This record gives sequence, structure tokens and C-alpha cells, in this order.
Amino acid sequence: MGCGSCSGGSCTPQGCGSQGHCASGGCNRFNAYDWLSDLPAEAGTASGPEWVEVRFKANRKEFFVNASKTPLYPNEWVVVEAKTGYDMGQVSLKGELVRLQMRKRNALAEAQETRKIFRKANEAERERLHGLRTRELDVIMRARNVVEHMRLNMKVTDAEFQADASKVFLYYTAEQRIDFRELVRKLAETLHARVEMRQINPRQEAARLGGLGVCGRELCCSTWLTDFKPVSSNAARYQQLSINQAKLSGQCGRLKCCLNYELDSYMDALKDIPRGVRFLTTKSGTYDCIKTDIFKKTMWFQLRKGDAAGGDQIVLALSAAQVAELQEKSKAGIPIESLSGFSVTEEKSDLPAEPDYEVTQGGGLNRFDRSGKSSNRKKRKKPFNKGNKPAAAPGTQASAPNPS
Repeated sequence: MGCGSCSGGSCTPQGCGSQGHCASGGCNRFNAYDWLSDLPAEAGTASGPEWVEVRFKANRKEFFVNASKTPLYPNEWVVVEAKTGYDMGQVSLKGELVRLQMRKRNALAEAQETRKIFRKANEAERERLHGLRTRELDVIMRARNVVEHMRLNMKVTDAEFQADASKVFLYYTAEQRIDFRELVRKLAETLHARVEMRQINPRQEAARLGGLGVCGRELCCSTWLTDFKPVSSNAARYQQLSINQAKLSGQCGRLKCCLNYELDSYMDALKDIPRGVRFLTTKSGTYDCIKTDIFKKTMWFQLRKGDAAGGDQIVLALSAAQVAELQEKSKAGIPIESLSGFSVTEEKSDLPAEPDYEVTQGGGLNRFDRSGKSSNRKKRKKPFNKGNKPAAAPGTQASAPNPS
């Protein structure tokens, strides 16, 4: 689990007591290990500028130049140059690995636009940034009230103050183009700062907010996953999963990113499975394919109910090679006598059987089940009026007794 304040960007690892320089313990979200720290730099790069990767709120990362060659350590707070004013973040990576990251993101071509690192942040600046983070929730609520009043079809999900409090970034999601100029004007008058709107997709929204998945662990998008690749419903079909939108969707409302993790293994295993085999026709009847084990390369076929003699539906297990052979015979017009000669038995495991544990202390597991016996409680009798006469129904007038 994270430290709980990662979205605020003010978490400090609690480990060896080096004031967060060792990146051990505490919050470990999006930590990066510099595996090139002990290797010599490439020729011609030692005299070049020193690039540093700085992490901001919600693990937003940017590249900066350490022009003054100040010795920096991981998770150390630094004051950096912004487009207007200055901002403050934590050092996440430095050295040759940053150059490789920039090459991967094609950021070296924009090296002239890369901003600089001014200095290390002091305690007063860190306290001021923490105070700005506490104000961001109020900014989100004000923005949502204005959006609701203006009836805009958008959702404000997060806010982020710049360290100098001269600008506030509002992150929102929307399904269509939104004209938020009036919204920006009203918020700028209320907050006395410049407002910049940034649209994000649902996956980025889930990454910023964080949470736990159905696996019980933190969301991949908020801990280590940075590249959001498209996920198709075919990934579930290849893995023989039921197409259930509620079970296959994550907290972002889109298909889960983990559907792509094992997809390559399934695609490699599917190369040996014959395609388009839904049934096999023989002289003794038609067998329908009811199950396929991709990794064991086994397919199960069941005799149709109409062809079963005496109502006994036979289930046979065939290997993928045998099914491919039968498929070639069927395409060539060679009749198939029966599948009994091609049946195979399932492999038996050599592992010992697990013992069948029974709960003896405090009764069995069925002690919570309701018994089928009816209760012997006596039913209460309805109250009677004087003279053993039932009470009158509501809305009716009781008749007077006969004097005779």
C-alpha cells in the first residue's frame, strides 16, 4: 500500500532515516532503480548537460537541466523553472538513465525547451506547498459547483496548485468538446490565480485517484504502469473468458489493462489449436466441441443428444493434433467412422491428494444453514371487543346491539 498522501506529492519514505534520500520504505509508487549508476557514461555525454527527472503531484514527471551541477539525491525537494514562475517537486531519477528515458519519449529533440533546476527547496517552501495542497479540495468543490450551475457536461476530478500559487491546474474528463471559457473566468476571479484546464481520459483519471483492484492490490496504473495500451474485447475471447462487462471493466469503466498481460502467451499457444472446429461429423453421430484447454492442447467433444443411443451422451478428449487430422479428413471428403479410436485420457498428477479437512471445533460448516423444519411458535390471536365480537373494519360503522 502507498503512504496515503501520494496524490498530494508530500510523502517522505520512512526507512533508514536519511530524510528520504534512499527511497526505502514508506511510499514506493513509481520508484525507479538507477541500474546505470555504476557504469561509465557514453562518450561525449560527460561534458554535456546533466538531466534530472522530477516528480510532481500524482506522479507527473518532467525533465529538467541541473545547470549548476548541484549534488542531488532521489526524493529530494527542488525548486524548478515553470512556464510562468516556479514550481517544486521531488527528484525521481538522475544520470544516464534519464537520457535513455528522454530518448524513449522523444524528448531530446525538445532539449532547448527543457527548463532548469534553480536550487534545493527549504523547509519554509515545503510547508507552503503543503498548505496549497490542503486548499486543492476546496478548489475542486468550487469548480464542481460552477460546472453544475453552468450545466456543463464535464467532470472535474483533480486540482493542482503551482508552488508559487500563481496558477492552478484543473483536470477534467468529458466525452465531447467543452467550452469552459466562462468557467475559467469565474474561477480565476474566485481563486485570484490563473486557471489552466487539462483534459484527461478515464484511465488517467483512475491513475490519479488510485484505489484497489479486484486482485486486492493497488491499481497498476497508479503504481507502475505508465503506457496505456488499448485493450480489445478479443483479448478476453482469446483467453476464453466470459464477455461480462461488469467483471472485465476496471474502476475507470474501461476494459482492464491486465487482460493484455498474458495475451501473448495465449496467442502463442493458440497457434497449435485448430481454428473453426465447432463440431465433428461421424457415421455414428455429430460431436460438439464443449471445451478447449489451450495450454494442454486438448479439446473435449460431446455426442449430441439426438444421436446418443439410450440418452447416453459420450464425452471424449482429443489432442489438438488428432483434431487437426480429423479436420483434414473432413475437408477431403473422407468419412470418419467414429471418434472412439481417437479418444485420449487426461494426464494424472503425481502430487499427493490434499487432505479433506473437517471443522470439528464449534460444529460443522453447515451449522449456519437454516433447518427446513417449521417453527413451533404459537400464533397470536387477534384482539376481540366486548361480547367476543371482532373489531369493526376501518372506515365502517359498528352496528348497535339489538335491545330485544
